[in-house]
Amino acid sequence: MIYRHLEEKDLDTFIEMRIVQLREEGAEDDIDLAPSLRDYYNRHMADGTFFSWIAEDQGVIIATSGISIVEKPPYYGCPNGRIALLSSMFTDKNYRRKGIAKELLRRVTDEAREKGCGVVQITASDMGVLLYADFGFVKNNNFMQLKL
Repeated sequence: MIYRHLEEKDLDTFIEMRIVQLREEGAEDDIDLAPSLRDYYNRHMADGTFFSWIAEDQGVIIATSGISIVEKPPYYGCPNGRIALLSSMFTDKNYRRKGIAKELLRRVTDEAREKGCGVVQITASDMGVLLYADFGFVKNNNFMQLKL
């Protein structure tokens, strides 16, 4: 198993895996999301506000992770306002329950800390809750969303 940073050459596979993840989580597949994902990753990888660690087995990407760095006004739980939004935590079905996601999670959170983020946030799928709780994430029942 090789762990490494996502590179531009990996984006086709990374985007395919992100779409599979969203479908597994129950998202409606009513638009072609690939162009928007490609645009997002290209822009934010270039400016350093998105990074990802991936896992490869024999040259094939089998697991992904991602962090988007955003800045909000400072608050008591995050005095510098730099927040790491965790996304794209996905492992191929054939590789699940082997510690790969936990290793990717360790790597992206360590890097987020190194980049000055004060907290990591995620909207966890039912499948991921146990992983995140075991890692030390605490559920916040205050999260709400309004679709515009």
